[in-house]
Amino acid sequence: MTTTTETASQRDERMVEVGLLRRLLGRPELGALGGAILVWIFFAIIAPEGFLSLRGTSSYLEVSAQIGILAVAVALLMIGGEFDLSVGSIIGFSGAVMAMLTTEVGIPLYVSAIIALLISLLVGFFNGYMVVRTKLPSFIITLAGLFIIRGLTIGITRAVTGRTQVGGLGDAPGYNVMRLIFGVDVPIAGVGFPISIFWWFLFAALATWVLLRTPVGNWIFGMGGAEEAARNVGVPVDRLKIGLFMVTAFAAWLVATITVTVVKSADTKRGEQQEFIAIIAVVIGGTLLTGGYGSAIGAVLGALIFGMVRQGIVFAGVDADWFQVFMGAMLIVAVLVNNYVRKRAEEAKR
Repeated sequence: MTTTTETASQRDERMVEVGLLRRLLGRPELGALGGAILVWIFFAIIAPEGFLSLRGTSSYLEVSAQIGILAVAVALLMIGGEFDLSVGSIIGFSGAVMAMLTTEVGIPLYVSAIIALLISLLVGFFNGYMVVRTKLPSFIITLAGLFIIRGLTIGITRAVTGRTQVGGLGDAPGYNVMRLIFGVDVPIAGVGFPISIFWWFLFAALATWVLLRTPVGNWIFGMGGAEEAARNVGVPVDRLKIGLFMVTAFAAWLVATITVTVVKSADTKRGEQQEFIAIIAVVIGGTLLTGGYGSAIGAVLGALIFGMVRQGIVFAGVDADWFQVFMGAMLIVAVLVNNYVRKRAEEAKR
């Protein structure tokens, strides 16, 4: 009886271990979590004074938050099988609209921000509508949008103001309201943590809830994995695509609003290359370029790695020119790790 009981116990333990392995390998963010831990340990060793301090933590979380807000929205879209290369241009566009409406027309800044939001959502709707109607790859549609929006932003701003930067927003009507919502620092142990960090966490938590706890999340995964099959079971694919493009536009507006409030100015070139950095963060976070697999939490971890590296090399005294080399290498490594984890997950299911 004892031998039989021990054998059954051992079998049960193996079943638990296999179940845990399957769950771990099935998580898209597994590789990004390991990468984030390694990056943190690396900079904690070579630059402990700055990196491990609360001010250091605040600095790299602030950098992570700006790209992280974008990355979470881009992750939802990429899981759904689409790309948006226009989000960086929408950042500059939204900021310029806010600044010009306030400085040239005299509209309070918070009203200008609402108008900029509505216009940004309209741009997102147009991107999604064009993808749905033309059946062209979203890469092409939004790449065109990148240049069109950036060109319009620079041309209109220069025509109206005579320059490409609009400042003086700190004294503009309605600025104090905007500062309370988007620009204050939250004191923690005597150190100010920018409120953008909390906006990032809130947005990521909402996206995670949508993906994992709502029918819309199932639709997003289904659409990215097999679009026609999703259509056949009643998923409103066209409306879902348009909605996701509007989400990325909202994220770009939110980043623009935070930046304009903190810096107290707008720059038409603000947001350049942010679309590519967001995609890198999402891929590092475990989302497949082919769609149907990924997570918002992974995008958070990818953005966190970005922020830790960006500020870590400053604390370590390394030339910042090497940052882009590191990010390119991280992209390749992330794709290799993601492919490995996905293959192991498929094997574990057999």
